[in-house]
Amino acid sequence: MTNIKLYIQYDGSKYNGWQKQKENDNTIQGKIENVLSLMTGEDINLIASGRTDTGVHANMQVAIFIQLFKVLRMKY
Repeated sequence: MTNIKLYIQYDGSKYNGWQKQKENDNTIQGKIENVLSLMTGEDINLIASGRTDTGVHANMQVAIFIQLFKVLRMKY
């Protein structure tokens, strides 16, 4: 099990805020969790240091997630 910390920067203009919503999948948290799930093959749940409202941007937003299996190492 590995605890992974992310520093995230985003332009929230086209999103409905940070926090996942049942009725709306156009959130920053939802989009990042979906990509991380595809990369790791695991269900990912991000825990953030805060959240933003609709249309709000962030610089150095901190979030963590627990990866249960092999740590994925990728170069970008």
